[in-house]
Amino acid sequence: MASDVRLSNLSKSYGETVAVKDFSLHVRAGEFFSLVGPSGCGKTTILRMIAGFETPDEGTIQFGDREMTEVPANERNSGMVFQNYALFPHMTVGENTAFGLRARHLPKDEIAAKTQAALAMVQLAGLENRAVQELSGGQQQRVALARALVIRPNVLLLDEPLSNLDAKLRTETRAQLRHLVHESGITTVYVTHDQEEALALSDRLAVLRDGTIQQIGTPVDVYLTPVNGFVARFMGHTNLLEGRIIESDRRSCTVAIEGTSRTIIGPPIPYHSGDAVSVVLRPESLQIEDSLTSPSRHGNRWETAIIATEFRGAFTAYTIRLFETNLFVYRITRGNQLLQGDITVSIPPDQVVILPNE
Repeated sequence: MASDVRLSNLSKSYGETVAVKDFSLHVRAGEFFSLVGPSGCGKTTILRMIAGFETPDEGTIQFGDREMTEVPANERNSGMVFQNYALFPHMTVGENTAFGLRARHLPKDEIAAKTQAALAMVQLAGLENRAVQELSGGQQQRVALARALVIRPNVLLLDEPLSNLDAKLRTETRAQLRHLVHESGITTVYVTHDQEEALALSDRLAVLRDGTIQQIGTPVDVYLTPVNGFVARFMGHTNLLEGRIIESDRRSCTVAIEGTSRTIIGPPIPYHSGDAVSVVLRPESLQIEDSLTSPSRHGNRWETAIIATEFRGAFTAYTIRLFETNLFVYRITRGNQLLQGDITVSIPPDQVVILPNE
């Protein structure tokens, strides 16, 4: 049965290095929750404390109503998939998958049935007797997942399990992973530094920095409405400008961009004239106007020029010079014609994000 996970005021230091400080989080039962952030932000330390491989210096851990802070890792009924999969090379696929069941001393017939069911779930049925060294990276990852799921854990913990896969296989495997986890209904905590993975997989996610939470929310909320510049920069490519509010009312807000004579109109915000702010312009929100596009009627419309082009298949990334800096603009690929030279770009005011200056 899935359990919710409550972390209350966790702290963990290694010597003089503070990895996690006064960290609190509630992961709902059956939720796929991701901890995302740069290397060294404390996300793996938090996962290891949940698993019982690390003991917090302060704070408590609960699974449902059960206090788990001092409970040994092998008594927590949690399953963990590591970055390197941690499969036993001397065991077959079936033996690796059944390891946790044998440790629980279940009857042989039950172990065999549950092992076959788990391998079928990850699309590896019939490979029970295969040596793990003969499997591809994606197959090994699925064996590790089957081994974690076969014990029907209350909590599933995943530590960057897709990082060793190539880009195409990673995309395919994460779709399978999300389906499997949601089908099983198990509470899942996923650690990654890959923003795209976190956005694609999570019901909710937390962005971490230096052992503290910067923002919690759904992928859509965190991506489209970041609470500060760090979250805006970390969660995907973005254009970040500094400015100062020159006018704000119930309908809109006008920001003068630092170092230029230009302004940007954004949505109404609870700030005042003269306040220093950061302006976020997502590359996909900037629009290149052409003969198929009706001219925008708002004030956010500028003449500029393309200075670099990167064709990325489904879309093209253009670099333009605007506001005395280089900005990225993403445009869905149309036919085989790439733009060049002078262009007009615009952005609707409601797609401009204005944040307090850090």
